[in-house]
Amino acid sequence: MSSIQINNETFNYELNGPENTPVLFLSNSLGTTHSMWAKQVDYFSKNFRVLSYDTRGHGESVKNKGPYTLEQLGNDVLQITQALGIEKFSFCGISMGGLIGQWLGIHAPEKLDKLVVCNTAAKIGQEAGWNDRAALVRSEGMNPVADGSAGRWFTEGFVQANPASVNALINGLRQTDAEGYASCCDALAKADLREKIALIKTPTLIVAGSHDPVTTVADADAMAEKIAGSKRVDLDASHLSNIEASEAFNRALEDFLKR
Repeated sequence: MSSIQINNETFNYELNGPENTPVLFLSNSLGTTHSMWAKQVDYFSKNFRVLSYDTRGHGESVKNKGPYTLEQLGNDVLQITQALGIEKFSFCGISMGGLIGQWLGIHAPEKLDKLVVCNTAAKIGQEAGWNDRAALVRSEGMNPVADGSAGRWFTEGFVQANPASVNALINGLRQTDAEGYASCCDALAKADLREKIALIKTPTLIVAGSHDPVTTVADADAMAEKIAGSKRVDLDASHLSNIEASEAFNRALEDFLKR
């Protein structure tokens, strides 16, 4: 892992793959780190320069007191790539990362080759729910959120078949900085791109999990209706489809990037 200082703030990142190949930027979900992309990094770093990072508030990146905003999270991506000398990249984000990707598609299209938004929505959840969750973790820590996350992130069958990997992710969530997590909840509470995503002109792939209770197939359909020319893929998975259906996820992403 490497770290980079931007405006006196530290961001943790990893670059894999041959130099002078197209850059694929991976953006994690709320409550995870860059490590959630392990199977994608392994798969794509043969033919791509794969850049993964810990979103602000997560992992080893800056955890300053919030609230954060979606604009702030999007600008973090732009500043990281600028600092690393990356002029153009394809972006793949899941859940919160997918919302960051939509913001980039609206506000920084000149930076994007292709855009992949996974298990996400133009507005994720409701403002009151995010405010309640932020207040909960600020007062009680991460355990109340972590206790119910396996059932939101994965199908029951996957949880039973892969207890070690699921437990590792849940333990990582328990160790997430509570203020950093809550500050990202603040950003999600206010983020609403439903009217603006029609401005996205970058070639876009929308990935949904057919069993996802958090960001549903209907959310993906709503984005597809607004983003002209976008492609849609449904995977046999719940919310973290890149982990639960990694092989199908990688094939769909590869097919889209090679188009």
